[in-house]
Amino acid sequence: MSYGCSVPSRAVPRVITVVGPTAAGKSALSIALAQELSGEVVNADSMQLYRGMDVGTAKLSVAERAGVPHHLLDIWDVTVPAAVAEYQRLAREAIDDILARGRVPLLVGGSGLYVRAVLEEFEFPGTDPQIRSRLEEELARSGPGPLHERLGQWDPAAAANILPSNGRRIVRALEVIELTGRPFTATLPQPTPHYPSLQIGVDRAVAELDERIALRVDLMWAAGLLDEVRGLVPLGLRAGRTASKALGYQQALAQIDGELPEEQAKADTVQGTRRFVRRQRSWFKRDRAIHWLDGSSDTLVADALAVAG
Repeated sequence: MSYGCSVPSRAVPRVITVVGPTAAGKSALSIALAQELSGEVVNADSMQLYRGMDVGTAKLSVAERAGVPHHLLDIWDVTVPAAVAEYQRLAREAIDDILARGRVPLLVGGSGLYVRAVLEEFEFPGTDPQIRSRLEEELARSGPGPLHERLGQWDPAAAANILPSNGRRIVRALEVIELTGRPFTATLPQPTPHYPSLQIGVDRAVAELDERIALRVDLMWAAGLLDEVRGLVPLGLRAGRTASKALGYQQALAQIDGELPEEQAKADTVQGTRRFVRRQRSWFKRDRAIHWLDGSSDTLVADALAVAG
């Protein structure tokens, strides 16, 4: 569908991002922009990187992609821990290939650290197997609560931006602090662009987005999330330090195990997603380069094309 707005190729930045909170409408906008601008989508949703995690991540089906090429979907098994440095390498390879073919890369997703890692000169601190092993053993023994409390004492800014339940990220932050002797947030570099870019943000009113999240969770269960999770368990989902903790998947596993009734599993997913959205907003709102648009507007696509022009 054309919106009657042509954009000269010289006006299109090298990389366009479409970012914002979960359920705001990023995917639909990215498809429309890709069709208008001869673009291809590079996924920046950390959970859509996993093979087989489709229903619970709202991953677009092949038909829903409407012929637009998508990159970095379904690249990791559910047993693979998320690795931003590896994602950075793969995303830049995809973007460079898209640029070399004269098309427009659209970096799309709500994982703010992943977007920043691609767009900016971003070097990651190293790792120490002994420190990591000790922290992971503590996580397995005591859960994420005490570790998150320690992070709050050592680096309040990092603790405020990491979910108390996200043991993997808490462990990484504490590991970096021990390795460098500095707060985890102090190791994040000042923005230096790796690519010229235009950043478009999509958001909606809080009440509207809350309703969309609740509807999305109901649709996830109706579309067969439990069956999807049951199919992933033999592939190692329970052992996946990242995948097993994903919103919806953690709650579905608890329901399958008889630990939560369905309505509670769904309610916990809605509540967890709303908390996650608040953190997404906090992350993205700090970036003044993002052009924010109303995801509920009837002129959303035309507005985005006007920004791109």
